[in-house]
Amino acid sequence: MTILSTLIFIGIILVILAIIGFIVAKQYRKVGPNEVLIISGGRKRTVIEPDGTKRKVGYRYRLGGGTFVLPFIETVDTLPMEVIPMDIKTPEVHTHTGVPLIVNATAQVKIDSADPSIRRAAEQFLGLGKEGIRDISMTILEGKMRDVIGTMTVEDIYRGRHEFSRKVIEMSQDDFSKMGLTILSFSLKDISDTQGYLDALGKPQIAAAKRDATIAEAETEKEAIIRSSQAKKEGEVARLGAQALIAKAEWENEAKKAESQVTVNQKKAQADYSYELERFRLSQEIKKEEAKVQLIEKEQAIKIEELEITRREKELNSSVIKPADARKYQIKAEAEAEEFRIQAEAKGKAEAMKAEGHALAESMKEKGIAEAESMLEKAKAWEKYNQAALLEIYLNKLPELAKAVAEPLSKVDKIVLVGGDKGTGATKITAQVAEVLAQMPEVVQSLTGVDLKKYFKEKLTPETKEEK
Repeated sequence: MTILSTLIFIGIILVILAIIGFIVAKQYRKVGPNEVLIISGGRKRTVIEPDGTKRKVGYRYRLGGGTFVLPFIETVDTLPMEVIPMDIKTPEVHTHTGVPLIVNATAQVKIDSADPSIRRAAEQFLGLGKEGIRDISMTILEGKMRDVIGTMTVEDIYRGRHEFSRKVIEMSQDDFSKMGLTILSFSLKDISDTQGYLDALGKPQIAAAKRDATIAEAETEKEAIIRSSQAKKEGEVARLGAQALIAKAEWENEAKKAESQVTVNQKKAQADYSYELERFRLSQEIKKEEAKVQLIEKEQAIKIEELEITRREKELNSSVIKPADARKYQIKAEAEAEEFRIQAEAKGKAEAMKAEGHALAESMKEKGIAEAESMLEKAKAWEKYNQAALLEIYLNKLPELAKAVAEPLSKVDKIVLVGGDKGTGATKITAQVAEVLAQMPEVVQSLTGVDLKKYFKEKLTPETKEEK
């Protein structure tokens, strides 16, 4: 073998070993201490039940840790071993005495760690998970709670909560063990009813407690009143004795106060007189000082007023007079500029109007000459026309006149014809149009002096005679 072949062979072996190692690593499954690894498939194993019977199963399990799973042969599932808490509440269930109760309780269940229990739980809960275990456990516990409630009275349940919980656990344990489960704890949380039975149950005790409290309060109050009266009596005697001593001391005190008041009044009168004299003297001095102060204030006010007048004059000069002078100069300059502008515009307009008038006059002159020449040529042409040509022109215009006469009828959308004695309405319309056309020769004669009837009579009569 060559070196290349050897290297290829070694590479193939390494790849195969790597694939095998990857498969082995992938097929090694691990679980935590709160899970059970259920490996199904492979050869069957014999297990011994608690009653000594043997049976074969097609799975094995691993509680925590890990194990190798044969590829393509075995499948793996997990079973939770952790504690599953639940809150259970029954609807109204009648007790042994027929009182409907609503019971709330809490419980904690889990899969038992014993081999038979793990096998039972695997066979019944594999694939359901914690929720499946919780639902089935709650159903069992609720049913057992109903059974226990039916065998006890309200008073027994209310006073013996521990006994109630013990009975529920005892009645449920057998069903749970058949499924590989165990009840870790069960406690009665609360009981209630919608009929007020529990409230009525406590009312006698509450009334008795209130009665005893009222009696004890009355006894205490009586004792307090007696002692209070005795104390008031002793206190009144002591008070009267004290008042007598106080009155005597007050009389002696008042006598001493009267004697001292006489002396005080004398001293006070002397002090008041001296005070009035001193007050009058001080008042005179104060008035003198006030007069001086007022004089000084007036002098200061005069100076301030003079300064204010000077300030206002300067302010008037700066804010009114000078701006007015500036405004006056500005207005004067603007007026001169406006006068110059108006004069310039007037001069320009006059020159423009002069030029425009000259051009208009020339144009009118040329237009007049052209119109005069046109009228002259037209007059010469009219002189050459004979009477027959003029009549021909008039005859050519007659259809247009007839059209103009009938034109108003074309503007009418609708004509309502009302029959009369002489013909229909339609004949009247055509007759009126014919009358208008018949008046045309008179209109032409009045406008031009030409008698169309006479012209047609002269033209048509000879032809008629020749035909005869």
